[in-house]
Amino acid sequence: MKTLVNSIFRFILSLLLLTGYSHAEANSRLTTKANSRPTATAGLLKTNSFRAERTKAIKTAMDIYQEMNLDAAGLNEKAFEYAYVGYERLRKRRLLHKTTVLSVCDFSQASSNERMYVIDLLNKKLLYRTYVAHGINSGKEYANSFSNRQNSYKSSLGFYITKQSYFGDNGLSLRIQGMDRGFNDMAGRRNIVIHGAPYVSTRILKKYGVMGTTFGCPAIPDDMSSRIIPVIKKGTCFFIYYPSQKYLAASSVLNR
Repeated sequence: MKTLVNSIFRFILSLLLLTGYSHAEANSRLTTKANSRPTATAGLLKTNSFRAERTKAIKTAMDIYQEMNLDAAGLNEKAFEYAYVGYERLRKRRLLHKTTVLSVCDFSQASSNERMYVIDLLNKKLLYRTYVAHGINSGKEYANSFSNRQNSYKSSLGFYITKQSYFGDNGLSLRIQGMDRGFNDMAGRRNIVIHGAPYVSTRILKKYGVMGTTFGCPAIPDDMSSRIIPVIKKGTCFFIYYPSQKYLAASSVLNR
C-alpha cells in the first residue's frame, strides 16, 4: 500500500513539474516575442525612412539633371542619379565640409570623351567638363575592370571625399579619401590622388588614338589641374561611376 501511495505521489509531482516548466517556457517565449517587437518596429521605420530619403534624393537629382540639361553635356543620367544619392547620404552624415560642389567621373564613357564633370549644385551650373584618365589595367579606351588592391594599377569605383592639395612629382595634386568599404577605401595606401598629367590631352589622343592611362589615379589635363583642384579640394564629394551591378548593390555609401 505504501509503495502504491509513493508511486502516485511521484506521478503527481512529475505532472506538476512538467506543467510548471511548460508555463515557464510559454512565458519565456511570450516575453522574448514582446521584447523583439520594438527592435523589429525600429528596423522597419529605419528602412522606410531610408527608402523615403532615397526616393526624395532621386527626384531632386532628376530635377537638377533636367534643369541643367546635363544630358546634352553627355553625362549619363544614372551616373548623376547615383552621384547625387551618395552625395546626399554623405552630406547628412556631416562628412562633407563643402556641400556646394559635386564631381562625377562617368567611366561608362570612353576616355576619349570629356567625362569628368564638376557641378555647382547651389547655382545649378556646370563649372568644368574635362578629360580624366583611368588605370592602365582597367582597360584601354574604356575602363571595365576595377580594383581596390595595391599594385593592381586599376581604378577604384565609388565615393571619395577630397582632402588637402599638395605639390608632388606631378605638380599640384589632391588627396582623396575612399568612402566605399571594399571598393576604394585603400586609396590612401595606394597613393590614389587627383593630379594633372601631360598624357591626358587632345594632343595624345590625336597622336595615339587613345588617351593615356595611370597607375590608378584619376588624372586630368595639366592645364586644368590648377583650375579644378582649388575648387574641389577640402571636403567635396568626388564620385567615379561605372554601371557595375556588384558595386551598385554593395556600396556602403549607397546602401547603408
